[in-house]
Amino acid sequence: MRAPDFLSFIQLFLLTFFIGIRPPLVNGPMPARPLVALLDGRDCTVEMPILKDVATVAFCDAQSTQEIHEKVLNEAVGALMYHTITLSRQDLEKFKALRVIVRIGSGYDNVDIKSAAELGIAVCNIPSSSVEETADSTLCHILNLYRRVTWLHQAMREGNRASSVEQIREVAGGAVRIRGETLGIIGLGRVGQAVALRAKSFGFNVIFYDPYLPDGVERSLGLQRVGTLQDLLMHSDCITLHCSLNEHNHHLINDFTIKQMRQGCFLVNTARGGLVDEKALAQALKEGRIRGTALDVHESEPFSFAQGPLKDAPNVICTPHTAWYSEQASIESREDAAKEIRRAITGHIPDALRNCVNKEYLLLAAQWSTIDPASVHPELNGAAAYRFPPGVVGVATPGLPEPPVVEGIVAHGIPSVSLSAPRTPSPGETSKLDADREIPADQ
Repeated sequence: MRAPDFLSFIQLFLLTFFIGIRPPLVNGPMPARPLVALLDGRDCTVEMPILKDVATVAFCDAQSTQEIHEKVLNEAVGALMYHTITLSRQDLEKFKALRVIVRIGSGYDNVDIKSAAELGIAVCNIPSSSVEETADSTLCHILNLYRRVTWLHQAMREGNRASSVEQIREVAGGAVRIRGETLGIIGLGRVGQAVALRAKSFGFNVIFYDPYLPDGVERSLGLQRVGTLQDLLMHSDCITLHCSLNEHNHHLINDFTIKQMRQGCFLVNTARGGLVDEKALAQALKEGRIRGTALDVHESEPFSFAQGPLKDAPNVICTPHTAWYSEQASIESREDAAKEIRRAITGHIPDALRNCVNKEYLLLAAQWSTIDPASVHPELNGAAAYRFPPGVVGVATPGLPEPPVVEGIVAHGIPSVSLSAPRTPSPGETSKLDADREIPADQ
């Protein structure tokens, strides 16, 4: 064995067995037809036309890595995913050949991006496809709280005609004039900016808190910036959240921060459910400290009114994590995700990628890039032969019937594996806010 090869072998041995860190995969030739897997879905009709000439596309329809077949874990070079599956370090280590993950949407808190980089996996998101939809949905929630449309509709369904002025005053009590009210935005990313511009047209005074936004952006948008989160909480009549979720801002809205809000403030959240402590929110609603809330995202999803602390809280509007959705946005985000996978397959990782969210971590791990890729994963230089035919392969989910064959899609049933519930984010501190420039495109 040559001296450089022996040194690389020693580095790899130390990393794998003593440190527990798999070295990053080196850019090199992909297999003739690399395997790309949609982890938590089963419809690949949008992705296949973009990838069919460069990759084999499989769908897993899984809720956890325990439901993903061994073939995908061993051979998938690329992975597409929505927000319904979580990839912790332990999950990521199950993939033996993975080089790129693309989140079909903006938020990526369900992927451990630092561990992914240490394992040589680039993580990308699709930050732009649902900006308008999420901003529009946010304004709908804000207007609903101020004009009480949901509760007026419920009153009508219950037979309350409210014909006299007195009856109207009773049923519409709590409706507020918008002009002159102060809207506080936490996180002035893409969606936060879109919400601010829309809110100004309704007469809101708009303030925002975002410690990571460069100076001067507020002037270009005609907004007022506040220096601390406490300043925003104290001066806002309505607060809307547009920041990412991480270990620092889990339960950013909690009993302590709620007590810093104006009495009777509204709260809207279309970002991430883990930003809000729902127990503290429910208590504040019952006590009237918060006048009303509209939530599209929740700590536990799928959300059910019958369970959890909000089940008996007043003045609550909930929607099922759909603020991001329109038919156009859904198709665009899937197309963009497939194009990102294609760039990874045909180009240099991470330089060829447009939205790599862990590029900084990948570059920090570049010290190990001298290791020969063939010594880590022989299949990455074309040594392994992929047995999937061209098209889309379906990896059946346990307990579900075989999916029908769609034109251009070949469905293969593979033996089932055990099920497990997705991992929920671990609690963290609330002392640091991480505003998100790639704010919920899917969520």
